[in-house]
Amino acid sequence: KRKTILLAEDSLSTAMLEKNILESAGFSVVIARDGREALDRAAQEKFDLVITDILMPRMDGFELTERLKKDKIYNDVPLIIVTTRESDADRRRGMEAGADSYILKSEFTSEGLLETIERLVG
Repeated sequence: KRKTILLAEDSLSTAMLEKNILESAGFSVVIARDGREALDRAAQEKFDLVITDILMPRMDGFELTERLKKDKIYNDVPLIIVTTRESDADRRRGMEAGADSYILKSEFTSEGLLETIERLVG
């Protein structure tokens, strides 16, 4: 069975880029436009991995991460933050919220993303 990824990203161009990378690698991808929509989707379907941006309307990636990690269904599901927020404080906050990996958009590569996913979900 193909692994399914929930991608929370409000930038359409970024979402489509990441979706294309992931689908080319054999994953099924569901896009949510913000944290609130991602939380709603996660309640309807169990995903194998969650990728989220931080800066989004209605609910940011920090809150989404915290809420998913408190949910018994999602507390063991790997979560990757992909963001422009480069400060150590933001990285620390993301990891404390429960993220398994924190990738900066300025350092983003498709190979790096896929290697991280492979490490987290096998």
